[in-house]
Amino acid sequence: MTLYIYDENGNYVQTRTETGSALQDENYRMVIDLPEGSYRFVAYGGLACEQHSFSPLAEPAKGATFNDLQVMLQQEEYTSRELLHDLFWGTLEVKVEGEMYRDVTLYLMRNTNNVRIVLQQADMSSEPLDIDDFDISITDNNYHFAADNTLLTDGQELTYLPWTSGDDLIAGETAQGETASVAYAEFSLSRLMTTNEPRLVIYSHQQQETVVDIPLIKYLLLLKSEKYATMGDQEYLDRENLWSIVFLLNDYTWHDVQIVINDWTVRNDNIELK
Repeated sequence: MTLYIYDENGNYVQTRTETGSALQDENYRMVIDLPEGSYRFVAYGGLACEQHSFSPLAEPAKGATFNDLQVMLQQEEYTSRELLHDLFWGTLEVKVEGEMYRDVTLYLMRNTNNVRIVLQQADMSSEPLDIDDFDISITDNNYHFAADNTLLTDGQELTYLPWTSGDDLIAGETAQGETASVAYAEFSLSRLMTTNEPRLVIYSHQQQETVVDIPLIKYLLLLKSEKYATMGDQEYLDRENLWSIVFLLNDYTWHDVQIVINDWTVRNDNIELK
């Protein structure tokens, strides 16, 4: 964990870092000595790890301010195809008074998501699916963070490609005991924000056209139960981090497509998805 400390005017004070087995102890506490005053803590889990996927643009130093702190996803030519190391973020305002110690709790939220796309033939007699017949990608501008965990728009979208993919025949998958043909692609994404418009795109080499091009956020929010009606859309996206989307196909024609997201059927009609 990396903790950046700023004073009440947003001026950088110090950095504290803890790694290794100490963080596995449920009773671990970071002890910080500070003079009286008001402070703002900004904490990241995952920045200091050897396999980190996110890095600060510049480590805070004397003269830096809270607004100077920026964190960016490591990528190559605006493309990411890696399994991202988890990133957590949290902030807390603390007032130090007198010489007595006090305990404060800084809660962290996860900034990374895993999205698994599954294509399955609805007609068991159809030709088996081959993942190499498809190009599947997700585009979003969600790789550059300000200190308050909001996104900074750079004007350049990032293309996420699968960090793993494949195809398989699953015996006895259907109610009739038939073998199902499936292909899958799994993505590792940065924070999903309602202010952005990421898109899931599937291109079929067999049909030589884009067969799916959908607004990812709008579809994921269809899962939000009425039990959480008082929960904001952004909070819902931040609380969930594992997403699975299943496309049930009728051969390669993509008619009568059914979409299942996290076990919820959200679409089953004759409307094209393009």
